Amino acid sequence: MWTFPPPEPVVSAPMAFTVGALRGSDGSRGLIDHRLARRMLISQVKKGRVPLDQVCDAHPELIRAARNVGTQTSTCCPICEEADLKLVTYVFGPRLSAQGRCVSTAKEMRQLNDRAEELSAYVVEACVECRWNHLLRVIPVGGRRAASRASR
Repeated sequence: MWTFPPPEPVVSAPMAFTVGALRGSDGSRGLIDHRLARRMLISQVKKGRVPLDQVCDAHPELIRAARNVGTQTSTCCPICEEADLKLVTYVFGPRLSAQGRCVSTAKEMRQLNDRAEELSAYVVEACVECRWNHLLRVIPVGGRRAASRASR
């Protein structure tokens, strides 16, 4: 028997599982971070549950980009622990190649960010020694004209 009235049910707003649901309430796009998935995958490799050939499988073009235009980090590869990781950024969106555009300079990224079209930058870490690679984050780029219209 209740001595107090039962608690009221909690009603939450419905959540859509669409691309639009990733936008903020003001229409802005958000950063998507994959660090938790990275930690889980590394843990599974270290425990022997995921074989190395399934995680050290970077495409040769990604390794070439990492060697030639990748941004050097001070983070040691979590798999081979022999080399520091490099970051490679690919941008995808309208009026870009279907394979994306590998961005190698800050100037190039600023130019893409000034575009009217909404683009997405995918930042990938790669080890040129063991070929480990993992998507770190997806960053909204561009959409300047759309953002200025929304603020009016």
